[in-house]
Amino acid sequence: MSLMGKKVIVTGASSGICRALAERLRDAGMQVIGVDRNEQDLRSISGIEHLVTDLSSDEGRSKVVSAGVGAHALINGAALIRLKNIREFTTQDIRDIYAVNVEAPWYLMSKLSEVMPDGGSIVNLSSVSARLTVTPETAIYASSKTALLAMTRSWAHVLAPRNINVNAVLPGITDTPMQDHVLHRLSELRGTPYEEMESTRLDSIPMKRAAAPSEIAAFIQFLISDEAKYITGQALSQDGGSVMF
Repeated sequence: MSLMGKKVIVTGASSGICRALAERLRDAGMQVIGVDRNEQDLRSISGIEHLVTDLSSDEGRSKVVSAGVGAHALINGAALIRLKNIREFTTQDIRDIYAVNVEAPWYLMSKLSEVMPDGGSIVNLSSVSARLTVTPETAIYASSKTALLAMTRSWAHVLAPRNINVNAVLPGITDTPMQDHVLHRLSELRGTPYEEMESTRLDSIPMKRAAAPSEIAAFIQFLISDEAKYITGQALSQDGGSVMF
């Protein structure tokens, strides 16, 4: 897929989808810079460059830009999620979540696209929650992932003349540590046994299964390849049919 030797930035690389992606792109011969604030888990990934930084601040984001000069691709995967009863979210919750989920991708798209070669790619990891409201306890996270879709379209438009394609991927239920955290927290908030939450989580999915992180990673790899250069400004779902249109 014409990726051998090219540099890629993957934020949120210490776990879940982005860990699977970092490993996949490494195996495809890319020079992977994995970014996360979780140093222990990030450094457990062999064969990539580890950049430990906090994306909630411009200081932390600027380190990514410095490391990413000349990168062929940027994957904005880092995300912060908090679950509360919807009326209990505070202004600080909104600020904290948006700092990582909205401000950081905007900063990185703005700054890295200036030092990215023509023909590069950006993929933003959104969520099925941007289109489907079934978990109001994640309302602020969901709104941040909706904002990311509008940002994707804007940057796709601006960068199209340079043949830099910008897309968003919207995973549905995926077997990751974040998914397990969500189930445990929902169990606490709703007073529902964890086992019941786990056993019913796939009821609304036509395919009746969760995604594996490797499936999402494979799709992202395609989107940054030369074969996908005519795809831009799109919000592309991988959710087992949870949202169809």
